Amino acid sequence: MRQQVLVLYLSTSALDSHVVGWSRYDGTGRSRPTTGDSDEPPYPTGLAALQDGWRLFQASQMLPPQAGHEYDVSFLKHEFFFEKLEEDPRP
Repeated sequence: MRQQVLVLYLSTSALDSHVVGWSRYDGTGRSRPTTGDSDEPPYPTGLAALQDGWRLFQASQMLPPQAGHEYDVSFLKHEFFFEKLEEDPRP
């Protein structure tokens, strides 16, 4: 078995919120690590990824902004890691 990892950045901490960024890593070797060849995310929401068989294994910690920094631009903070296990395509 080989692991595939999907990282989705959502617009809020809710799994049914919209995907705003993503990365995909394929341990099977069938595709290269990439953010995709398309401007469209692989799923519209994190919930859609769950419904397609991806298993959620990590969500970002919820940290409140420091006072006075509520509107600072920074990293995408609503990060969710998903995995799928696929048969190894190699003999």
